[in-house]
Amino acid sequence: MPPLADDRLIVALDVPNVVQGLELAARIGDAASFYKIGLGMLTGGGLALANELKHDQGKRIFLDLKLFDIGATVEAAVRGIARYDLDFLTVHGDPQVVRAAQEGASGTGLKILAVTILTSLDRSDLDANCIKPGDIHAITLERAARALSAGADGVIASPQEAALIRALPEATGKLIVTPGIRPAGSATGDQKRIATPAQAIADGADHIVVGRPIWTDANPQEAARRILAELPTRRG
Repeated sequence: MPPLADDRLIVALDVPNVVQGLELAARIGDAASFYKIGLGMLTGGGLALANELKHDQGKRIFLDLKLFDIGATVEAAVRGIARYDLDFLTVHGDPQVVRAAQEGASGTGLKILAVTILTSLDRSDLDANCIKPGDIHAITLERAARALSAGADGVIASPQEAALIRALPEATGKLIVTPGIRPAGSATGDQKRIATPAQAIADGADHIVVGRPIWTDANPQEAARRILAELPTRRG
């Protein structure tokens, strides 16, 4: 068997259903070992896809659902998801949500990642959502610190905040996963706070999430390999 691809790259399978997800994963082949399955695919067989990629193909799986609800509901949902033996799950970074999620994941290998501020948002969006005034980077940093203190295994954050979050005392030994990654020359799409793969890793991210630049390419396997080639050599 060929060696597993560098798992710092997480490929977002942002397609409508399990059939297209499996087709895309087959086209990418051994160029990726870690996949993200999001909320948009949930009604299209997302959990079935996660199960097949994880247990039949040996891939790592990041389930990006961004759960937010009362504590008992979050705990129950996470306990059910943890039975699938997946790797990462996102919840909103409110401390009470994080604590409930960790209760649900207790005793399993599922890592709970907290969402700070969505990378599609800027200050005007926060104003529209009645989020407190202030610099968006400072608010993201504060949310990250609170989520990590509440027990999150890591955070999802814009690559523009990765270095600041990595410097937090609360971030020691924790994961930073960055969406909003665009290789040089790629279209930005709906992402407003972006960085290149190399810059995100250099700034302290453990994993980068890339979707459109891979699955819109005529050869997604080569697109994934080009991104891997941009990544700096692993430290240590």
